[in-house]
Amino acid sequence: MMTETNKLVAAARETFGKGVARKLRAIGQTPVVVYGHGTDPVHLSVETHPLSLMLRQANALIELDIDGKSQLVLVKDVQRDPVRQIIEHVDLLVVKKGETVEVEVPLHIVGESFSGTNALQELNTIRLSAPAIAIPENIEVNVDGLTDGTQILAGAVELPEGVTLLDAEDALVVNVVAPRGASEDEAAEEAAAE
Repeated sequence: MMTETNKLVAAARETFGKGVARKLRAIGQTPVVVYGHGTDPVHLSVETHPLSLMLRQANALIELDIDGKSQLVLVKDVQRDPVRQIIEHVDLLVVKKGETVEVEVPLHIVGESFSGTNALQELNTIRLSAPAIAIPENIEVNVDGLTDGTQILAGAVELPEGVTLLDAEDALVVNVVAPRGASEDEAAEEAAAE
């Protein structure tokens, strides 16, 4: 599944500082900064609730409405209050249709490895270069029927068209192992049966 474009209306901010940010948050607004493509950083505010829903999605692509002009941005950094988990500030990166961006995408293991084995996920995310308007929400790694000793490396992970791997190809993604005690138990049972 590819990234959906979310729409948000943004208002320009003329004043800055902690007090101003606190007042914005009190009225349900979050301060954001938009930068990239050689432009000066633009200080804006957006509605907190829709923004927080968008931030649940990895690599959220947002279409900002700034005074009637549309600007495509990618969430680059989110600063939260460490205790209350309130969004304090968000950095947004300007992206253009047709360009590629570097992103970290969550990996999801699907399928069941061979009976008696465990598929251990060694990487939770994978670094990719993807079209800005078609960032995968996640990458699935199928372990169906894989046997003890099988390893899936980053270079072997299937990626959507137009998406390239930035991590090392030999990075271990999944390691299929039999629990240590299992083979010893089987050997002991066989010895007892003889």
